[in-house]
Amino acid sequence: MSGTTTQAPPKPLNPAPTQPQKLQPLYVLSWFLCALFYFYQYAIRSAPGIMQDELTQAWGNSHLGLMIASYYIVYALMALAVGVLLDRYGAHAIMPMFIAITGVGCLIFGQGSLVAGIGGYIIQGIGAICAFVGASYVAARYLPARTLALFVGLTQCMGMAGAAFGSKPTRILIDPHGSFHIPWQSVWRGVGVIGLLLAVGVFFVMPRDTGDSAQHHGDFSMANLLRPFKIIFSNPQSWIAGLAGGLLFVPTTIGALGWGALMLSKGEHTTMGFAATDVSMVPIGWVIGCPLLGWISDKIGRRKPVLIGGALVLLAASLCALYVPVGVMPHYSVALIMGIASGAAMIPFSSMKEVNPPEVKGTAAGVMNFLVFGTTGIMSPLVSALMGKDAPETMEQFHTAFLPLVIGIGIAILLGFLLKETGWKVRKTS
Repeated sequence: MSGTTTQAPPKPLNPAPTQPQKLQPLYVLSWFLCALFYFYQYAIRSAPGIMQDELTQAWGNSHLGLMIASYYIVYALMALAVGVLLDRYGAHAIMPMFIAITGVGCLIFGQGSLVAGIGGYIIQGIGAICAFVGASYVAARYLPARTLALFVGLTQCMGMAGAAFGSKPTRILIDPHGSFHIPWQSVWRGVGVIGLLLAVGVFFVMPRDTGDSAQHHGDFSMANLLRPFKIIFSNPQSWIAGLAGGLLFVPTTIGALGWGALMLSKGEHTTMGFAATDVSMVPIGWVIGCPLLGWISDKIGRRKPVLIGGALVLLAASLCALYVPVGVMPHYSVALIMGIASGAAMIPFSSMKEVNPPEVKGTAAGVMNFLVFGTTGIMSPLVSALMGKDAPETMEQFHTAFLPLVIGIGIAILLGFLLKETGWKVRKTS
């Protein structure tokens, strides 16, 4: 041996905390406030549709399309950025800032002009993406690993509750024939103040440690920013999880919610009232299925059986919706089962974090959202093109247009078999 001594490796600048083995009230509260932000952003995202008459009267119909399109473009791009920021700086630094950005966007929207409306809505999109990504990041970091799928499902449940139940109060407030008749501008300003108060609450509750990895606190260089993406996109399992999740979302988002009411009214010759009620069962099914399937996955300690089983049920329900005439099955049952079964789409969100290193869990959530929205962005114009220039009038036309969605479910089932099992039972025995 030489006389030289071996130096000990340097201590990490910011060692990641050990993930708790039991639920701790402060961490659960931190997750809940982030999930509440997801409820909030879903409610305000759907608000323009509820006040469409008022906004059209103020700005014109064409501007609404531009506003909504701009929102989703910004939302998808920010999905990639916000994950890196969470990994690098932690939830305490990032979450309150993005919640406040969303609240400020609402205040700007409430100024009432066209420019303020489009600009404020885009700013909301910048902040809103941190809701689901941030809540799932907090769940993955501060809650026991064996509860991850449950809390990811509960997070999605909160969002769907915001979409399903957040719209009615808005309509009651602005209804010109109602008891309140509050100007829509005042509603947006009030919602903006609520967002700022939520940001303050998260700032004081969220644990104050920073990012997961010491390497993420090096120079703010392009190489450091791209490193998490290189890790995730070079992992084939990331692509499998992202595509499976996206393909399981589109049958309900594009098919049921996008074209389902038209299919029932035109193809099955139901009333529009029946069609609207039937389609509304899908988000109610989400509220049930997302936490339920997540709980089952965590309970049995496996991801793949729940993912594949839910996808098979979704495939069966989708085929029933297309090929079984209305009235054969109990009313609203097919749409409700579709919504519950599509909760399987949340399982790949957990898998995405578990097939990648812990220090990139925030980036993984952002990439997952990007891939899901990317799948939606590809499938939506494809289905629209198959519909034809004129609105379809027969079930045969809907069969043709929805065929890619059905095939997509089949592909997602195959991807489920290729996805690596990451449930706690497998990790415990490996």
